[in-house]
Amino acid sequence: MREMKKVATRRRTAEQLPLAFDHGTASGREDLLVSDRLAAAVALIDSWPQWPSPVVILTGPAGSGKSHLAEIWREQSGASVIAPVAGGSAAEVASAGPVLFEDADSAGFDEVELFHVINSVREHGTSLLMTSRTWPLSWPVVLPDLKSRLKAATMVEIGSPDEALLSQVIVKLFADRQLNIDDKIVGYIVQRMERSCSAAQEVVERIDRLALSRRTKITRALAAEVLGELYEAEDLG
Repeated sequence: MREMKKVATRRRTAEQLPLAFDHGTASGREDLLVSDRLAAAVALIDSWPQWPSPVVILTGPAGSGKSHLAEIWREQSGASVIAPVAGGSAAEVASAGPVLFEDADSAGFDEVELFHVINSVREHGTSLLMTSRTWPLSWPVVLPDLKSRLKAATMVEIGSPDEALLSQVIVKLFADRQLNIDDKIVGYIVQRMERSCSAAQEVVERIDRLALSRRTKITRALAAEVLGELYEAEDLG
């Protein structure tokens, strides 16, 4: 089995890969695939500026759709993207209009500056949308006043996509590349891939590139080869 994988690896390395074209994946409101897991978050984004509180935090795993929703809201609201760092101007920007702070738990922030951002939003009647993989209560926040402000924020959690939604995502990603794919192949992929939209994007990218390099159509065998390359190594530890 290991020898077969070595041969397959050498064959893939020897193949001439095509240039990495930018396929311009659609990310507008009309391109959003809404399912039950997204319904609450979409309803909240669509209801702006009539939010229940001036600060909203979207949480969910990687590839769950947070960035897509954040981009829809940014375009809808005209929000400025901020990074609350010490000595920065994020609080000043927040006083002038809506602001977006993405990946708060991984990007990091200065606690005092984020506190001032939230106060500025509340004082001037603007809005702040934050995205995060984890709930704010798990963030290593020390400043008591900031903890209090975060607890008062409206929080919406987005779950991992189910098979039905992943199937729609796969079809959409191939469609963005002007490709139609057989439903049986879509089902085969979904049953064997990681449950996230980011994983779907990687799988589609690799399948498309491999098909282009071999100048062949997308088949179940080709999809199986890509999935094996992505996940069998993990299974072997």
